[in-house]
Amino acid sequence: MAASDRVAIITGGANGIGAACARRFAEEGMRVVIADIDEKAGQALAADLGAAKDRALFVSCDVSDKLSVNNLMADTLSAFDQVDVLVNNAGIIAAGDILDLELADFDRVLGVNLRGAFLVARAVARQITAQIEEDDTRTEDARRRYAIVNMSSINAVVSIANQLAYSASKGALNQMTKAMALSLAPYGVRVNAIGPGSVNTDILKAVADDKAAMNKILSRTPLARIADPDEIASIAWFLASKEASYITGTCIYADGGRLALNYVMQREDYED
Repeated sequence: MAASDRVAIITGGANGIGAACARRFAEEGMRVVIADIDEKAGQALAADLGAAKDRALFVSCDVSDKLSVNNLMADTLSAFDQVDVLVNNAGIIAAGDILDLELADFDRVLGVNLRGAFLVARAVARQITAQIEEDDTRTEDARRRYAIVNMSSINAVVSIANQLAYSASKGALNQMTKAMALSLAPYGVRVNAIGPGSVNTDILKAVADDKAAMNKILSRTPLARIADPDEIASIAWFLASKEASYITGTCIYADGGRLALNYVMQREDYED
């Protein structure tokens, strides 16, 4: 199946890494569904990517809400009749360690980052497997067409004290990725994750103008810079493409070398 015939849902697709994924997938010829709670940014991006030509669609969606996810699937199928790829990117953070994190904040983060990822992945997986059975798709062909990409984090492996909820959600997401990959392997559906390090998104905008904070990030990043969202989108596209047809159940960490580092970089190591 040609890229132009495939449909990708990207949650959290209106901004940051999600928007970069939507743009990259659209550039590669795929039809994209941008699912987000940010209607203004989502509608603008969909228009830019070809909504008027039926190449893009924005759907307002709170991934933590089952009915909202059901509506996302209904709107997607109404517009494009199928789903081939999911980029499970929607995610939030809430500061707090074990001593002061409020239960409401813990539930909110897990609701979006884990429950939401589960709800959307389950809906998409059920649709994809139905398509495979209806079309009697060969497993060899399915693994070139169908893929789910979960957006994890290096904080699934390492942690930050005051990001307990976020770290817990991403660690669980990695395990969910593996379990999903095992369940869907017989159908030829591949499931993988991406674990970004520091990426130039809205969350890090405050850091950009704070030299001390930036130095702290660079001190733990051997490549001595933060990533661009397009660099993460490139990995998402690779995992969704036929080039990754033998990859499933793993997480690719795009972290500038952070997980390989066993010490803190000195300023002179990264200053020009």
